[in-house]
Amino acid sequence: MCGIIGYIGKENAVPIILDGLKRLEYRGYDSAGIAIMNEKGFEVAKQKGRLTALEELIKQRPIKGYIGIGHTRWATHGEPSDINSHPHVGSKNKIAIVHNGIIENYKQIKERLEQKGIKFVSQTDSEVIAQLAEYYYNGDIVETVIKTANALEGSYALGIMCLDEPNKLIAIKKDNPLIIGVAEHGNFIASDVPAILKHTNRVYYLNDKEIAVLTKSGVEFYNMDREPIYKEPEIITWSVDSAEKGGYEHFMLKEIMEQPRAIRDTIQSVLANGDNGKVIESLDVTRFSKFVITGCGSAYNAGVVAKYVFEKLCRVPVEVELASEFRYKDPIIDNNTLVILISQSGETADTIAAMREAKRRGAVTLSIVNVMGSTIAKETDYTLYTMAGPEIAVATTKAFSAQLVMLYLLAVTFARKLGKLSDEEERKLFSEIASLPDKVSEMLKNVDTIQKYATTCVGYKSIFFIGRNIDYAIALEGSLKLKEISYIHSEAYAGGELKHGTISLIEDNTLVVAISCCERLYEKIYSNVEQVISRGAKVLFIGNCIKALPGEKLEIVNIPVINELFSPSLSVIILQLFSYYVAANKGLDIDKPRNLAKSVTVE
Repeated sequence: MCGIIGYIGKENAVPIILDGLKRLEYRGYDSAGIAIMNEKGFEVAKQKGRLTALEELIKQRPIKGYIGIGHTRWATHGEPSDINSHPHVGSKNKIAIVHNGIIENYKQIKERLEQKGIKFVSQTDSEVIAQLAEYYYNGDIVETVIKTANALEGSYALGIMCLDEPNKLIAIKKDNPLIIGVAEHGNFIASDVPAILKHTNRVYYLNDKEIAVLTKSGVEFYNMDREPIYKEPEIITWSVDSAEKGGYEHFMLKEIMEQPRAIRDTIQSVLANGDNGKVIESLDVTRFSKFVITGCGSAYNAGVVAKYVFEKLCRVPVEVELASEFRYKDPIIDNNTLVILISQSGETADTIAAMREAKRRGAVTLSIVNVMGSTIAKETDYTLYTMAGPEIAVATTKAFSAQLVMLYLLAVTFARKLGKLSDEEERKLFSEIASLPDKVSEMLKNVDTIQKYATTCVGYKSIFFIGRNIDYAIALEGSLKLKEISYIHSEAYAGGELKHGTISLIEDNTLVVAISCCERLYEKIYSNVEQVISRGAKVLFIGNCIKALPGEKLEIVNIPVINELFSPSLSVIILQLFSYYVAANKGLDIDKPRNLAKSVTVE
C-alpha cells in the first residue's frame, strides 16, 4: 500500500525524491519521509500527515545528497506518527531502509534482537528489517540483503542504503511491486512508473527475490545465490502528461473525462488485430465447463456485470468470487475451469493469492490488468491488458470502464467460438461495443444536470442504489464510488429485494438512486421507484428506457440507448459523476480518500 522511491546519480536527490513521492502519494498518505546519505552520514526527515508537511520540514532544515530513499505510508503496524514513518535506520546508524509490505514474523525477529540488546524505537514491522540487516552486516551489503531476505516471512519491496558502502543503492522485492529506472543522470527505484516518468521511460521490472544493485553509472541484477541476471528494459509508452492533472481540479475528474479514449484504445487492442485479440483467439474456450471471475472492490463489481454478459451469450455457468474469500473457501475448480482475474495494478495481494490457488488446483488462468510487468500479468497463463494508461485517483473510473469493455469483448468472442453466435451476430455485438466511446463522449459534454443535482445531496447520511438484472450489478459500483469518496453510507440492492427487509430503511427524504436500462424489466423497477417515493424517498432515476416524467421527488437522467448487456458502461458514467460532484461539494480530498490507498498490496 505504501509508495517508495530511491535515487542515486549526479543530481541532488532531495527534489527528485520529493517529486516522486508526490506522484506516489495515492499509495498512502498517513506520513512521509526521506533519508539522504552524504558526508554527514544519514540525514533523515520524517513527518506525520500529507507530503506537504514533509516539504515544509525540509524547507526549514534543508538537506542535500546524491543518493537517497523516500517513502509515503499507509499505516499497517503502528499508528501514523513521526516515529513510525519511514525511512527506518538501524540503531548503529549503518543501514537505512524503506519498505512496502508486511513482515509476518517480525515479532519473533524483534524479540530475538531485543534479547541481544538491540533497542527498537517504533511500533512498525518495518524497523525489524533495518535492525536485522545491521545485525547481519559483515562488510558486504549484498550478502547482508540476501541473508536478511531469507529470514523474512511475508511481503516486501525494499530500498536499502548502507553507510559503509555509499556508492550503492540496493533493491529487492517479494510479492510487492518494484521497478528500476535508468536515466543519463542517474538510476531509480520506485513502486510505480509515474514516480520516475519525468526522468526516464526505460524501466526494469524486478521479479520476486531478485536483487538490483544501483550505482551512479549503472544497474546490476542478481539472484539469491548472487549469480548475475540479464534483464531487458521495458520502454514505457505513457507520456508525462498522462500522469498530470492537465488543468483539472482532481485526477478523478480528469480520468472520468479520459474514458472515451481508454475505452476506444481497449476495444482497438482486440478488434484491430491487436495483441489482446491474438491472446483471446489463442484460447481454446471449448474445454471449460465453467468460468470463475475474481477480483476485489471495483474489479469484483466488473466481474458481477460480466456474469450477466457471459451467461447470456456463452450459456456457460459463471461464478463471481471476492478474491479475499476465494483463497480461503476451498474452491471447486479443476483443469476444466477458466479463472479470470481482474486487477488494475496487477499487484492486488488477495487477487495474487487467488491466482496462485487457482493454478495450484490446475485451473487455467486469464488476467485483465492495466500494468505491464505486474505480478499477475507475469504469472497467469493468459494476460489481457486494458489501455487505460496511468490511473492516479484512488477511486477507479477509467480503468473500471476499460475492464468492462474487455470483458464484453471476451464474452462475445467466447460465445462465437462456442457456437452460440453466428459471425453476423458477433459483428452486430462488436458494433454496439464500438459505439461506446462516442456515446460516452457525448454524455461527458452534458454533465450540468447531474452536477446541479449533486449539490442538493451533500446532507444525506445514507443513499441507496437499486436496479434489476445487470442494472443491479452496476448499482454495486455506484454505491462503492459514493462511499469511497463522499463518506456517505450507501448500499446497493436488487430491486426485487426491497420488500424483503430493505424498505424498512426508507423514510422521509431518503435518497434512492434507481437504474433502468433493461427495458423488459422497466415496469418492475418503476414499481420499486413508486414504492420508495410513497414512503417519503426522493429518487434519482438513471436509464435509457424511462417512461415516467420528472416530479417533485423524481429526478430523471436519460442516457443513450444501447444493448442492455453493454449499458453498464453508460450508466456508470452518471454514477461516477454523481459521486464526484457530491464529494466535491463537501470539499473533500477526492483523489486521496481517508484510510484508502490505490493499490492494496497487503492483506
